[in-house]
This record gives sequence, C-alpha cells and structure tokens, in this order.
Amino acid sequence: MNSRRQFLIQAPIALLGAVAACRVDEQKSGAGGTTSATPTPGAPPAFNTAPPVGPEVSPATFAEAEKLVQVQMTDAQRQMMAKSWRTSMAALLERRTGPRKIALEPTLAPATRWQPASITEGTTGPTLAGATTAHPSPSPREGFVRTAIDPGPLPTNDADIAYAPVTQLARWIEARKLTSTRLTQIYLDRIQRYDDRLRCVITLTRDAALAQAKQADTEIAAGRYRGPLHGIPYGVKDLLDTAGIATTYGAEPFQHRVPNADAAVVRRLKDAGAVLIAKLSMGALALNDIWFGGQTMNPWLLEEGASGSSAGPGAATAAAFVAFSIGSETGGSIVSPSMRCGVTGLRPTYGRVPRTGAMTLCWSLDKLGPMTRRVEDAMLVLHAISGPDAGDVASVPASLDFDGNAPVKGLRVGYIENWMKEAPASDVDRTTLETAGKLGMVPTPVTLADWPYDSLNLILFAEAAAAFEELTLSGQADQLKVQVPDAWPNLFREARFLSAVDFVQADRLRRKVAGEMARVMSQVDLLLVPSLRDEMLVISNNTGHPSLTLRTGFVQVAEARSDWAPDPAHPLPKFSPPRRVPHGVTLIGRLFDEGTIARTGLALERSLNVASERPAGF
Repeated sequence: MNSRRQFLIQAPIALLGAVAACRVDEQKSGAGGTTSATPTPGAPPAFNTAPPVGPEVSPATFAEAEKLVQVQMTDAQRQMMAKSWRTSMAALLERRTGPRKIALEPTLAPATRWQPASITEGTTGPTLAGATTAHPSPSPREGFVRTAIDPGPLPTNDADIAYAPVTQLARWIEARKLTSTRLTQIYLDRIQRYDDRLRCVITLTRDAALAQAKQADTEIAAGRYRGPLHGIPYGVKDLLDTAGIATTYGAEPFQHRVPNADAAVVRRLKDAGAVLIAKLSMGALALNDIWFGGQTMNPWLLEEGASGSSAGPGAATAAAFVAFSIGSETGGSIVSPSMRCGVTGLRPTYGRVPRTGAMTLCWSLDKLGPMTRRVEDAMLVLHAISGPDAGDVASVPASLDFDGNAPVKGLRVGYIENWMKEAPASDVDRTTLETAGKLGMVPTPVTLADWPYDSLNLILFAEAAAAFEELTLSGQADQLKVQVPDAWPNLFREARFLSAVDFVQADRLRRKVAGEMARVMSQVDLLLVPSLRDEMLVISNNTGHPSLTLRTGFVQVAEARSDWAPDPAHPLPKFSPPRRVPHGVTLIGRLFDEGTIARTGLALERSLNVASERPAGF
C-alpha cells in the first residue's frame, strides 16, 4: 500500500476550498498510467488520502454493523462513512491484508504495559502510587549549559525587540536594560495590530499578563531573578488548562469551558517567572488549522493556513506575537506548523514533559513541547517544563544534558538515501545534509525496514475516538465547523468499527517498530529526515523519539498548501510568480537525548544563517 504521502504525489489532486488552505500539484491519470508532477514543497500528508482498498461497503453495511457495536448513526453519517471507509480505515489493516503483510512473532508483546504497582488502593479509592498533593521534585538535570553570548545593545525599534530570541531577551531583562512590562506591552500591541490577519489568538490575557510582568519587574529589581524565562511573555496552545481562563480546545462544544486549575506545564512556566499573554488557536480537538473562530493563517503566505494542529503557536511565534509558545503533537502537530511558519519546533521524548491538565487526544501518543524562533530558545523552555508529575502516569524523571558550546564534529548524522532523493525532500534538505558534513559531522546512510507503518495509525484513531466517545455518541461532534470525511466527526464514528484484535496487533507491531528504530539509532547519533516524510512522522511519534524541526532555507511554491484531503471542486490559489516561503529539516534524536539534536540544530542554524528573516508585513 502506498503511504498517504505517496498518494498525494501520485493521485489526481485539487483542494478542499471552504475548509482548507492548500494542496499539492494537480495530476492526471490516463489510460497509460499515472503521470507524476512535482508536489508542492511543504505540503503535509493528510487523512483519508490512501488509495481505496478492501471490499466495497455501503450504508447498509454500517447499519448492520451498528447492531454489533451497539451504536446508532444517522443515514447521512452512514453515507459519509461508506464513501470514505476504503480510503481512511481499510488501509490501516495492511499489516494482515497486504501487500506488505508482516508476521508478528508469538513472543512479541504489545507496546502498552499494564503495571498494577502504579496504583495503590486506599479508603478513598485508587490513586497513583507515590502521588502527593505537593509538586513533585523536578527531574534530575545534568550539565545544562547556555551559550555564552553578548546580547548587544537593546534595539531602539519595538519590532526588533519583539523578534529577538529568548536568549537575548533574557540577558536584557536580567541586566535591567529591558523591563518585562515594556516587552509584554510590545507583544500585546502587536497582537492587537495584526491578529485580524492571522486569527491565531483565542483568548488574550491582557490584564493578567501586565500584572505578571509588573511582578516580574519588581522581583528582578529586588535581586530575585528566577532564570532565563523570568519576565518573558509567551502563549500556549488552547488545550492547556489555565485557572479561571477559558480553555476551549478550539472546538464549539468547549467554547465556554473554564478550568479551575493550571496545567502542569503552565504552572512550571509560572514558577519560572514567564508571563502568559495568550491562549493560542488550534485546529478543533487537535486536527489541522480550523477552529470555531475561523482558520489560522500562515504569516509568510496569507493565502494558506498555518498548518496544524499547533497552528496558533506556529503563526504567533513566527509573527512575533509572543517570545515563545507551547504546542502539542500526536502525529505531526508541532512538526508541520513549524515547517509551514518557519519556526523551531521541539517535540520532546514521550514522557519527558507531563501532560497533566492538557486535553487528551491519544494517551500513548500526545506530547507537549516548545515552539520558538531559535534552537537554544527551545531548550531553555524545555529545561523549565521537564520532569514527572503525579497527574500523568506516562511522565518519568529523566536527565536533560545540553551544552550550547559543545562541538558537533564527529557526530554521526544518519539519513535514508532514497528519502533524500524523492519528495517530500527538497534541495533545502540535501543542502542541509551537505552542511552537516562541512561542519565536521559524518553523514551516515542507514536503512529502514519496508513495513506497513501506516497500520500504526489504527492506534491513533482508536484512542482519539475513545477520548471523545461521549462527544460522538451525544451528537455534539456535529457542532464542529468542519464536517468533511477526513475531519474528526467522521473519523471518530468510523473508528467505532475498528477491530479490538487489530488494535492489539497494531500495538504489538508498535513494539516491533520500536525495536527497528533502536537498531537504526544504535548506528548513529541522530537522524536527519525530510520533515514531512509520512513514515517517520508515524514511526517517531509511536516510538516516542524526540525531534527538532528548524528552518534551514527557503523554497518557491506555485500554489497554496493544505492539511486537508484534496477536494477537486475547490482548488486553492496558485501563484505566478511563485512565492518564497521557509523550509527546513527535522532532526530525530535518541530517546531522552534532546541535547544532541539541539547542539546539532544550533550548529546548522549558525552556519546556514537563515533564521533571522521575518515574514513581510509583520
């Protein structure tokens, strides 16, 4: 079976129009076969774009199956499922239906492990073992060394201050050349001036932010400096709870939801002295870039969406509405908007950053991470938010070893030769790999087993449908703005008909894939991959490996791009002459080794020198 990415390259394509922002080049298939055109650089994979497989199904198929799973759908819902099942869910069964069947050894256990010892039973009911009402101790951190930089004089222009990296902002604030209050006001003014173009802010926390900034200035003046995030304004994707401030998940049914406690990450950033100024947009329930307030747009190309689901963090960081932001990823939601908006996205190792107080989409896949304008900024934020929390059973203590001054010479940078020769790789990807060699790193070709990796997405769909079961069964999912076949409402309904046996088998395949990644990573210090390579997005999110996506160049696009499945009835804008937009690569690190991909990213960032360019008009 072709991957979604291969399908987007080979199949007839247009665009989604009313609900989307972009697509790859339209192609035509004739009697002699398919003629492939060059896909638009930076166009991500999308759900419901696999070639149709399996037997035909009809609305009657689902009407009968509903009796087995004890749910009831409407005629219109059955019609949509019947039309999309063979291009969305049926392809997930390739593990056993072929053509790339794969045997699962009898000794292969599922990736998910049940540990009864993690639960203790008391008179008030079960609780997490070791859980306390106090904040848990932070994870041990070894050798975290910032780069030794002179931030230079404070710019006289507010825009220059706004776009400055956190590394500089922190030094100016520490030296009391810049106040948090002034910096916060600069960002608030920029949001007021420009957000009507981007629609990336759901809730502005102006009064609370100014109060936090004033407190930070008072503390710093009194010599109580908390560290490099003290007084730094930031925003969070609107799936992180904020006490007394709406947290909407970007979705109509939750539009007025106000939590009474902060998420663990928000609490840690508050403890670090950072200033929350905005809850940033996300595609509804963490899919793509359309929320109840509209579509979040790309500051570099306003005719297309910012990509998702961390659309708001991507756009707001790129347009300097905030100094940094927090996004989340389940299957590409940090990587894709970081690519589209030209920012740096750090997806930490699964388990490093606690998700307590964050919306759950998939328990075994969700990750929270920083989105910044520079590589070292991301590590400063990661340093503040890492460590276990009793509310997240998957969070673990882990050291964070980073030295911003360490050399990169001799690091083995793995790459897959075929991937670098074909789409979605571009000349930017190839030039970045060459640059790594010029910096003394050792480009090292590696191979990856040809397995049906997309079969792992069965886990994503099943967990997501379980997380929002009540929303689906109650009919509230029908309130979401987007109701196309590749949007959550239809996918949640379809997932009810996935087999529990296939779910367990997918989980066993996941362990096998983790072993394959362990083999590959034993040969190198990190991998350099095309950011939107579908296989690696699926693999690394399922194995939990950390990734760093950073801008390393620019490409020309002749048409807009979209996260949504193509809709031939609604083609998206074409550009003549083509538009110049950011492009970059993704570095995949060993488990809990964010430090190596960060210092590699730092070296590439300095050598290629493309991170400082700003989107026009902002």
